[in-house]
Parts: sequence; structure tokens; C-alpha cells
Amino acid sequence: MTDRAQPPPATFESLGLSDVMLAALNLAGYQYPTPVQAGLIPRALTGIDVVGQARTGTGKTASFVIPILERMQLKHDIHHPQALVMVPTRELAVQVRDEAIKLSAGRKVHCVAVYGGKPIREQIEKLRKGAQIVIGTPGRVLDHLARGTIDFTKLKVVVLDEADRMLDIGFRPDIERILKRCPQERQTLLLSATVPPPIAKLAERYMHNPETLNFSPKDVAVETIEQFYFTVDPQKKFELLVRLISREKPKQAIIFCRTKRGTEKIFQRLSKKVKDAKIVAGIHGDMNQGARDRVMAAFRAEKIRFLVATDVIGRGIDVTTISHIINYDIPAFCDDYVHRVGRTGRMGREGVAFTFVAPDEGYELTRIEERINRLLKRGEMKDFDPSASPDIARVPAAADGSPGGEAAAAPPPPPSSMLRRPPKRYKRAL
Repeated sequence: MTDRAQPPPATFESLGLSDVMLAALNLAGYQYPTPVQAGLIPRALTGIDVVGQARTGTGKTASFVIPILERMQLKHDIHHPQALVMVPTRELAVQVRDEAIKLSAGRKVHCVAVYGGKPIREQIEKLRKGAQIVIGTPGRVLDHLARGTIDFTKLKVVVLDEADRMLDIGFRPDIERILKRCPQERQTLLLSATVPPPIAKLAERYMHNPETLNFSPKDVAVETIEQFYFTVDPQKKFELLVRLISREKPKQAIIFCRTKRGTEKIFQRLSKKVKDAKIVAGIHGDMNQGARDRVMAAFRAEKIRFLVATDVIGRGIDVTTISHIINYDIPAFCDDYVHRVGRTGRMGREGVAFTFVAPDEGYELTRIEERINRLLKRGEMKDFDPSASPDIARVPAAADGSPGGEAAAAPPPPPSSMLRRPPKRYKRAL
């Protein structure tokens, strides 16, 4: 039986884009649209409201920037923004602004990013000079509205990017206040990795008969990413990190820590271990915005090879040269794991992720595996003793092959302070 011929990939020309936009895409090196772009751009060009479900690293920034630019009326007064893009973090605001500037080649379009951590007077001056596109975090956008330094009376398009993340970090009240200040006759595009009930309720309340497009694969783990875990005592983590870096020789790596203090500590220690301390940097929420911007600019320029970070860059940061992700601390939430690992393997490239798991963190590992419906492979490091305590056997998978199946016999609890508690049945231990 012969295989069916695969349909040819979509082209930007087939999406009905203008010659100016096609030239800008060619200049930016964009050859073919990603599935998200091929699906969302034609619908957004019609002016309808769209809820797009897609993980980061799939080209979704261009999928809403292109329709905005194509539908923009450039003869209008630039002092009245025509498009507003709301994002959860400062870094993402800068990234979206840069993408909009890149894709606006050949057009006289003014883009301004507004976010906290930078003097508001500088942003007020830029807005006073005029901007057709405003990209910002909800808190700072609301601040400008309260000061009367931004006018949304002629707004045509509103984009909520990484909507689930904005709600996670408490931006919902700010978002609702802003949407109430926007014209009723507008187009609203909502992009989110997941669409939980709060997102669906937001869409129902503030969007007009939105069309839902789901570009998320059933398997939330990126297929091109190899994923491993190491059993290691907390005291031995740094030694394992140094040896892992020496063995893997990553092109670029992000080392995720759970706390700002831990991030700074590992950054300082790692800087002393590598030959050139300039290729190591740290980034976390206690740094001022100028320092964070410089670190991210150097990382994108590949001047920094190892970036030690908190989850402040766990979402939305698009650096295609990242080859390795190392979870020095296992993330507190399963979705944080998905987004951390999603920093590598972007746009179909291959990547590797390693997660360090302490002996009493077996349950957290089980939850991650259930979330991604995939077992992480056990990592081994030659001539390295990760712990003085004996390792605990892996719990067999369920009959259907899914992770975290019931074991025939419960393994003993890990040798820790947990021994003082009543015995538990562990679904997955190390």
C-alpha cells in the first residue's frame, strides 16, 4: 500500500500578505510559516476575534504581529495607538517590540514598550512622540492610563499574549480594567499555552464570538527534546552541575533555580569554576531592569554561554541557540517544568534537558511525568557518587505505558526526616 503524498507546506505568499510584508519576512529570514502562523494569520486578517492555544517556541509572536501590521492604517495620527499587546514580563515586552520593529521594515511604524523597572518619564516622552503599537505589562499600561499619557480611543486591536501566565501572576484585575477602557468595536486576539476556565471566562466576557484554534500537540513535551533526571543529594548538586557541563559542552544553557538567592549563589560559584567568567551570567527579579536587559541582550548575542536564572525567563523568551536546560532545582509546578524545558528545542531544533531530583522529591517527579505523559530517562555520571544513601527503585509504569502506575509493592520511604512520619506509599521515587 503506497503512502499518500504529503501536501506541500504553506507559504507566506499563500496567506494573502502584501508585497511590503513579504519583503520584510524575506529580510528577516522567514522562509515558511509555522503551523501556528499558517492557521492564525488568515483568520486574524479578517478582523475576527481569535483564541489561539499554542506553546511558546512555535512562532506565535509573528502570528499576531503580522496581521496587526497588515491591517494598520498608517495615515492615521501616530499619537493614537492602533494596537495594544499585553504581556506578562518585561523581557517579553522587549522581545515582542523588537519582533514588531523587525517585521515593520518598509513601513513607517512606531512601536513603544512600556513596563516597570524603567523610568516612566522616558516612556511618557516616547508615547508623546507617537506610537501606533504599544507593547506592555498590564501594571505599567494601567499606570499610563491613570496618568492620561496614553489614549486608546482609536485602538483597533488588543492582544493578550501568554494570557495564562498573566492570570497566574495576578494580572487579571489590571487586564479587566484596561479592556474596559478600550473601544467596544475592536479585534481581540488571545494567545495562551493553556485555556483553563479563568481564561475561557475572560474570553467569553471580553471577546466577540471568538474562534478557537488549538495548535498544542496532545503530548505537551516537545518531541525533539531528550529529557533526563539525576538522583542527587542537595549537597552534591553543584559538583554534578560542573561535571555535567564539562561532559555535555553545551552551546548555550539555562540553569534554572527556584529562588533569587539560590540563583545568585550558583551564578557566583559557577563564575569561579569556568575559565572565562564573562560567559556566565545570572538573572532574577531582584536585579534592576537595565541589568536584566543587558544580560538578555548578551545572551541573545551568544556572548553568554551559561545563564543561571529563576522562572522570570521561564516563558516567552525566544533564543533559538539554547542547546541545554538544567533544572538545578525541580520546579514547584508541573507547568513550570514544561515552560522551562520549552526554552530549548525551539522551532523544531533538538535539545536536552536535565533535572536534579533530591531523594525526597520523588512525588514531584511523578507529577511532572504524568503531566507530560512521558517517563524521564535516568541520567548517569561516570565515577560520581550522587548520594551516600541507597537509591530507591523506580515504580513500574501502568499497563497502558503511562508513567506513575501502581507498584506491586511499595518501596521504602527515603532515608530522611520523613522517617519520623507515618509510612507512605510512594507512586514514584528515585
